[in-house]
Amino acid sequence: MGRTVTVATCALNQWALDFDGNLERILKSVEIAKCKGARYRLGPELEICGYGCSDHYFESDMLLHSFQALAKLLESPVTQDIICDVGMPVMHRNVRYNCRVIFLNKKILLIRPKMALANTGNYREMRWFTPWNRSRQVEDYFLPRMIQEITNQESVPFGDAVLATLDTCIGTEICEELWTPNSPHIEMGIDGVEIFTNSSASHHVLRKAHMRVDLVNSAMTKNGGIYILANQKGCDGDRLYYDGCAMISVNGATVAQGLQFSLDAVEVLVATLDLEDVRSYRAEISSRNLAASKVTPYCRIKVNFALSRSDDISTPTTEPIQWRYHSPEEEISLGPACWLWDYLRRSGQGGFLLPLSGGVDSSATACIVYSMCLQVCSAVLNGNQDVLNDVRKIVNNEAYAPKDPQEFCRHILTTCYMASENSSQNTYDRAKSLAEQIGSYHININIDGVVKAVWGIFSAVTGRLPQYHVCGGTSRENLALQNVQLCLWTRGIPGGLLVLGTTNVDESLQGYFTKYDCSSADINPIGGISKNDLRSFIQYCLENFHLTALESIISAPPTAELEPLKEGQVAQTDEEDMGMTYAELSVYGKLRKIAKAGPYSMFCKLITMWKDICSPKEVASKVKHFFRTYSVNRHKMTVLTPSYHAANYSPDDNRFDLRPFLYNSSWSWQFRCIDEQVSKLESHEVNSKTEHVV
Repeated sequence: MGRTVTVATCALNQWALDFDGNLERILKSVEIAKCKGARYRLGPELEICGYGCSDHYFESDMLLHSFQALAKLLESPVTQDIICDVGMPVMHRNVRYNCRVIFLNKKILLIRPKMALANTGNYREMRWFTPWNRSRQVEDYFLPRMIQEITNQESVPFGDAVLATLDTCIGTEICEELWTPNSPHIEMGIDGVEIFTNSSASHHVLRKAHMRVDLVNSAMTKNGGIYILANQKGCDGDRLYYDGCAMISVNGATVAQGLQFSLDAVEVLVATLDLEDVRSYRAEISSRNLAASKVTPYCRIKVNFALSRSDDISTPTTEPIQWRYHSPEEEISLGPACWLWDYLRRSGQGGFLLPLSGGVDSSATACIVYSMCLQVCSAVLNGNQDVLNDVRKIVNNEAYAPKDPQEFCRHILTTCYMASENSSQNTYDRAKSLAEQIGSYHININIDGVVKAVWGIFSAVTGRLPQYHVCGGTSRENLALQNVQLCLWTRGIPGGLLVLGTTNVDESLQGYFTKYDCSSADINPIGGISKNDLRSFIQYCLENFHLTALESIISAPPTAELEPLKEGQVAQTDEEDMGMTYAELSVYGKLRKIAKAGPYSMFCKLITMWKDICSPKEVASKVKHFFRTYSVNRHKMTVLTPSYHAANYSPDDNRFDLRPFLYNSSWSWQFRCIDEQVSKLESHEVNSKTEHVV
């Protein structure tokens, strides 16, 4: 009797609606899995069509093309003699479901619909799909004729069932189901399922990877079993980066870890595992065994196929490993860089254009592009032909091969310092030095002529000329003068360059950016990253990339340099302009979004958090100032440059942070509640002091 099973999972860089490319990558993953001896292959969620298809899921074409691709998979010699588990949308009785289609040797074994849909944050699955709510129930699904002709099956099981092979039992979870309080693996494990599979489309957020790993390992620690997780990888056409991390776990110990960030389009993990390890682990869990005697059994689909071989007594099994996590700085270096690479190669453009100001934000963006160049050169050096082919398309040279990151960076990154009479020599020097060290094609442009032309038109039309604050102008005049459109000159550059934005998540939250300038970029790799994390990332690049130009950049105070200099020195700083520090902004952002705090709740939390540094009255003033500026500038969120999602307090208005953009910025009721509470606290403090004196 066989006891060792060889299984495979994968991370695929699928692309929404790219049925040709997606099919090719699926077949390649199956081929690799078979070559490594696997008898079961698991792929990511909705891998046939791509996860991020959004409202395309409503189209009948989506269902048609998915079944056409499934037909090619069923017919392919590559998919024979291995159980294949693929993801696609399926309509059953006029209802759309997010499904796994599991097949073997041109026969569909089971169509398993998703039972718990992801419907928070970036996910809107309930908009397109319906959850399967009939636990442990199976119905007949009548196959399209194109599939019937291949499988000779009129109908197949559709619903919540498990597969009983000749040697083990396999149960399915789909992404969100792992994260629910009552995950299917609990009841399945009690009912004797030994192998659990999870096909995911889980995106990257800074400091999140351990949550997914801990969920998998803790699930198997409690109940025993083999857990196989597949995940989407890369940018499939939106703001998210799916971060791979395919994994295989046994009884709570990781035995195979996939890469979190990689330029490889197909990554396959294979492990050989002993089923007796699961059975012996479960043997002494008396609480589990007692529950098993009372469990409602699952419908078992019998499969005349074994994952093990009869002569496997001497087959070595895969040993546990220690999971290796990236630091947040490494995540910033790798994740947004991979996202940029996918966007660049799939958009058909010739490179990036980055306004490089010499500050932390634009420098961090430049370093991310440089990190991308490092990864591209490393992939080419390691023989990745797909990456080399993409490089040659981008530079429009079929014979080109990148020599080093700086040389490749000069091909694909144009940086420009846009100087005005308000710019300092220090920022000019910092931008120039960094550009030289990363190798970008750097140009200097003086925009005073453009600015003065706009002023001249304004003065001719209105008969008035605004003045900066330092020249006697009002605050309103000062703000108007800083919001001159600066990016129009980039239009029409030969070769088509993607303009990179450089607004961080904290500035977006407060609206501290020029609506028709900073929001006019094409994509923004740092739009979901906090200022504090960007500063740490700059330090990481200084130490690991040896970019010495970053020393002066990280020590300089953040400034927009939009106001006139004083004696040749910068007179304007970001934090003074905003009336709050970046550290405070990060706290406000987390409380507003993650803690779901309105003005009053935020005040209540901060009087405790900041009790040693601020009085209740000062806290109230800070909270009011934040919400006033947030609400006044909320309209800017509607035009934010599409940004890499890396923070769970992102104010992205596209799908993640759905809020009004026209507020009553007086917040009269909310602020009155705060004032009343401040009065009570001050009165209580006075009474306490009086009693103490008496």
